[in-house]
Amino acid sequence: MPLRAILAPYDKTGLPPFAAALAELAVELYATGNTERVLRDAGVPVRAVSELTGFPEILGGRVKTLHPGVHGGILARRDVPEHLAELEQHGLATIDLVVGGLYPFEETVARPDVTLAEAIEHIDIGGPTMIRAAAKNFAHVLPVIDPADYNDVLDALRSGSAPLEWRRKLAVKAFQHVASYDTAVATWLRGFEAPFPDQMTLALTKRSELRYGENPHQLGALYRLTDPRETVSQGIVNARVLHGKPLSYVNILDADAAWTAVCDFAEPTVVIVKHMTPCGIASRDALAEAFALAFAADPISAFGGIIAINRPVDDALAQAIRGTKHPTSGQRLFVEIIIAPAFGEGALALLQKSKDVRILEAPPVRMGERAMEYRGVVGGMLVQEADRIASDPPEMRVLSRRQPTDRELADLLYAWRCVKHVKSNAVVVVRDRVMVGMGAGQPNRVMSARLAVAAAGEQARGAVSASDALIPFPDTTEVCAAAGVTAVIQTGGSIRDEDSVAVCDAHGMALVTTGIRHFKH
Repeated sequence: MPLRAILAPYDKTGLPPFAAALAELAVELYATGNTERVLRDAGVPVRAVSELTGFPEILGGRVKTLHPGVHGGILARRDVPEHLAELEQHGLATIDLVVGGLYPFEETVARPDVTLAEAIEHIDIGGPTMIRAAAKNFAHVLPVIDPADYNDVLDALRSGSAPLEWRRKLAVKAFQHVASYDTAVATWLRGFEAPFPDQMTLALTKRSELRYGENPHQLGALYRLTDPRETVSQGIVNARVLHGKPLSYVNILDADAAWTAVCDFAEPTVVIVKHMTPCGIASRDALAEAFALAFAADPISAFGGIIAINRPVDDALAQAIRGTKHPTSGQRLFVEIIIAPAFGEGALALLQKSKDVRILEAPPVRMGERAMEYRGVVGGMLVQEADRIASDPPEMRVLSRRQPTDRELADLLYAWRCVKHVKSNAVVVVRDRVMVGMGAGQPNRVMSARLAVAAAGEQARGAVSASDALIPFPDTTEVCAAAGVTAVIQTGGSIRDEDSVAVCDAHGMALVTTGIRHFKH
């Protein structure tokens, strides 16, 4: 009895030569409408699926393969005589190979003008059903959904050897393909109106395997989240590596933190990150100047850090990075990664002289757009809306007697944007659009304030400070006042706000509250 195959992939990549090779192996080929035409045009002998079903395609192609002539042949177990006898009784034959692939739903809904009706028509029904049937019966049927497997399938048929373990791997790939497809459909139909359904699946596509995870004894890989609600590529996961060795797990975490932070600033800005926390942020029209100021804020931490720039890198900035040295050793600045939306030709050539630096060209993170964040915990996952507020706090209030000056207010808003990207408890000191001091990740806020003003040193005098959440005790404002900070911005809402206001009033400082919290754990 000859082998039979149904060919119905949407993606025809490599299909004609694969089908021709199957025909040379005396495999009977059956195909649905468009696939049949493509194969006939390529000179491959193929039959219509309607010859198996005895029924034409109906409902504009909605029903092609949903028939016992297809699914009986796929699902029949060859080791169960009753199954084979039943096929014979009804004049049906076994099907040994299913080559499938689904309608491009994600590409369809990515179009800004797509209608609900168009999207619905691109929800594949027969394809997933046929793929799942073949995958369920993988002990007897080869489910093939990836053109990369075509050669292995041909080798197996030529040798007459198709080990069960290999078949199982094809089935896993097939079920995962359908699961990812169904996830995309459900996610798009759900939209953002119901972000937390009772059941949720995520569709992830592997971008690369990593040498290891956070530590050498941990395995790791990078996956891209497939979310049809996000129609524009964003972030580090979609970056192009222009130079340097592959990224590590920690590199990716740091790069994501740096890139997300720098994309939060409208003006030309440089952010330097170490261990997922900004150690330097500065904004200037001249990128080289912004880099110099960001580096000077914490030159020790900047060594081995990540530099993110929200404008194309020019020659002057490249020369500034290359010419910077470690403040104590005099060694040329070592940079793990440089990220920007683009690089000038000369700038790229200059930066590529450092063989160890990775250079990434990344699409911006679109602040102000709704997006979801996922964080694993043991045995589960936390899901939340990403903190992508792009506007200034709409409900700012001045609690102190003194109003902030225009210069102070501008720096307070800048500091508020900086502190959003620093690990909680977070306190930053800003002077003239430069984060000159930062305290992060401390179990109490006053310790973060002490670290921030210590890092700022004399630059704290006349500077402003921001706290990512409410200031629970006046000791935080006392530390800022003693350092010469003239204005503070914080969430507000503490039962001891009046105590902090009293400290500010006593020192002639301005105190502004936002009503918004920016915890970043």
